[in-house]
Amino acid sequence: MIDIQCLGSSSAGNAYRISDGHTELLLEAGFPYKSIQRALQFKMSDIAGCLITHEHLDHSKAAPDIMRAGINIYTSAGTATARGLSGHRLKVIKALEQFTIGTWTILPFGIQHDVEEPLGFLLANQDGDKLVFLTDTYYCRHRFRDLTHIMVECNYSLDIVNERVAAGHLHPAQKKRLLRSHFGLEHVKDFLKANDTRSVEEIWLLHLSDGNSDAERFKREIQETTGALVVVADR
Repeated sequence: MIDIQCLGSSSAGNAYRISDGHTELLLEAGFPYKSIQRALQFKMSDIAGCLITHEHLDHSKAAPDIMRAGINIYTSAGTATARGLSGHRLKVIKALEQFTIGTWTILPFGIQHDVEEPLGFLLANQDGDKLVFLTDTYYCRHRFRDLTHIMVECNYSLDIVNERVAAGHLHPAQKKRLLRSHFGLEHVKDFLKANDTRSVEEIWLLHLSDGNSDAERFKREIQETTGALVVVADR
């Protein structure tokens, strides 16, 4: 069993709490610390650690305050340097070097984004659940087996982006950056087809763009692709 709570999922900020009933983790910290405190009903002492994928503030804003609160931050050296993080609460991790936090075993893996050293995470617990967390990337070369939960960015659909460019609502340069830095609906479908999804119970679609996405359509199409329960993360 994995319980997932979305604190927010957009360019304004990203953070998620996951729990296997034994150990609670924070994935990302892209809001002011006080906002995260409120969302978690001030139960910050329940959080065993915080994983951060990269340095952009919508994913790492509260990192310094979280460390000051006595919670370890787990992120890459490149992210830590770019974000100016240091201290004994900083735990530097590397792609494909496994580590544990409580009842979770975590394998970071490299992804592609316009930042220093971004990571995705594969998390497994002692009950046999396996979750992959993948956001802010345009490609993932890794393949995963026996997944039960998928949390994946679904920022845009190419047809919506092209329509907005043609209408003059989106600059071609913005489209170019978007395609080089984010996972879209078409990427998600390809990712799901390339991986073992037979045991998947839940798929969470993350970080939908305000103007370049369609939540109901994305949910419907991913459900049709997989047959799994699909949840669109609240912005």
